Amino acid sequence: MKLARYLPILDWGRSYDARAFSNDALAALIVTIMLIPQSLAYAMLAGLPPQAGLYASIAPLVLYAVFGTSRALAVGPVAVVSLLTAASVGRIAEAGSLGYVTAALTLAFLSGVMLLTLGLFRLGFLANFLSHPVISGFITATGLLIAAGQVRHVIGIEGGGHTLIEIGRGFVENAGNVEPYTLVIGVSALGFLFWSRKGLAPLLRAVGMKPGVAAMVSRAGPILAVAVSIVAVEVFNLGALGVALVGEVPAGLPPFTVPSLNGELVGALLSSAALISIIGFVESVSVAQTLAAKKRQRIDPDQELVGLGAANIAAAFSGGYPVTGGFARSVVNFDAGAQTPAAGAFTAVGIAIAALVFTPLLASLPNAVLAATIIVAVVSLIDLGALRRAYAYSLGDFAAMSATIALTLLLGVEAGVAAGVLISLGLFLYRTSKPHSALVGQVPGTQHFRNVDRHDVITAPDVATLRVDESLYFANARYLEDRVLAILAAQPGLRHLILMCPAVNEIDFSALESLESLNRRLKDGGVTLHLSEVKGPVMDRLKRSHFLDDLTGEVFLSQYDAFRALAPETAQRALDARRPDICPNAESAGLDRHQTTPGPGA
Repeated sequence: MKLARYLPILDWGRSYDARAFSNDALAALIVTIMLIPQSLAYAMLAGLPPQAGLYASIAPLVLYAVFGTSRALAVGPVAVVSLLTAASVGRIAEAGSLGYVTAALTLAFLSGVMLLTLGLFRLGFLANFLSHPVISGFITATGLLIAAGQVRHVIGIEGGGHTLIEIGRGFVENAGNVEPYTLVIGVSALGFLFWSRKGLAPLLRAVGMKPGVAAMVSRAGPILAVAVSIVAVEVFNLGALGVALVGEVPAGLPPFTVPSLNGELVGALLSSAALISIIGFVESVSVAQTLAAKKRQRIDPDQELVGLGAANIAAAFSGGYPVTGGFARSVVNFDAGAQTPAAGAFTAVGIAIAALVFTPLLASLPNAVLAATIIVAVVSLIDLGALRRAYAYSLGDFAAMSATIALTLLLGVEAGVAAGVLISLGLFLYRTSKPHSALVGQVPGTQHFRNVDRHDVITAPDVATLRVDESLYFANARYLEDRVLAILAAQPGLRHLILMCPAVNEIDFSALESLESLNRRLKDGGVTLHLSEVKGPVMDRLKRSHFLDDLTGEVFLSQYDAFRALAPETAQRALDARRPDICPNAESAGLDRHQTTPGPGA
């Protein structure tokens, strides 16, 4: 059992049967057909030879099948990680050079080691520092960057760059050099691929094909575009007319490669490897959890780190570059009926056969078709509507998302993510440094307590209850002191102050000292400090200090217990207020009633 924790194949492998094999084999066939053109295209996006995409789709899939926990996740090159690879390695070496390939291998190795280390020490929670708005903004921005960067291949001009400004400058400088034959091929491929995503399946169903089969065949649109474009190049000799082609792709299985451990190179790639690791992990786990939930399965995020780490290390030693779980491929794998991670291993076999047999045919493949494949694939990543939703819900999250998108587009992917993370952490610190708190009173006829500014509640003139809606730590401890002292100044007749703590999950040492200071200052002012609804783990820590010994008041299990003990007559009359025959008028009964327009919150 302990070994199966690190080798999930020992778990699902024990029950593997012929039915699972047939389902996995069919899914692998479909994903292989989809993955071949994608692998070539993403390698081009990463600035690497096309065979690197095939190599990155063989050994990594096998290693993930051994160490991964998702039954449907399809690991391999993806658009976002390919762009990150190009941006990271492009700063160090020139695309196409041996140094560039070596740096890409090293990047995969560093990413794999980081992921593996995080998994073994169960540190997957660190990825939570990338908030959803930052991830969403980053993916949208990279989708826009990738699509914009590939347009030049579709129309046949020079250019490039890793920011929108650089890409735009390239368009302006080369706008007069559009290659007409490339333009025809690229636009035709683009139109066909967009149409095939939604139009091919209905057409196939109309001619009598079963819906499920039609949906699977429609996903093979990129293969059809590749095949037709290769035939067109051969028939019309388009290479001689100026159409840029992939060129010779070496046939054979992945070579054994060794990443560089040069200190200067490792230092230059370290931050990029960390970024790729976190982005890739978040993307993979999101997809894996979504698909697992559909079959009431579960994945282990920490073991996913191990699986992805092993996959990236395998890529480094087999001529590839960083990989992760891809959304589109994983959904196809799931829909095709994949039962176990073995489907990924079978896909690796299919890619290996393609690398051995079909690579000579790829020499006449136009780069414009690969660029069109990339554009169509990344369009689904762009979600500008998320900006509108974030604006309507939270200005802080909108600011984080907007900054991530803008800085990624204008300054590059690393600057965008770094800014998004810093803004998210800054907003978190700002929000928690001024925690929401509310004076509460008893809801008539109940034992519940709600905000006096939102509800019609009853309070006692000499008892105040402050509900604290945030954990207490160094950044907000002084704010709580100021809030309590403001209440003390506003209610001269106060004798008891209750801190109601249902949402306090943590009290750090700084906050503890603030509570001790409050206890002394309230005592000097003739006010007794009490606590109510303190959670067990928080109470355990308080017991390890002198605070409870010095506390002038008591710690109550519930807020109603506290109110009943400190203002028994008021609490009872408020409870009886549900019955008009007992308490027909709260004011005439001597109750201090706060009446406001009830709000939606507590």
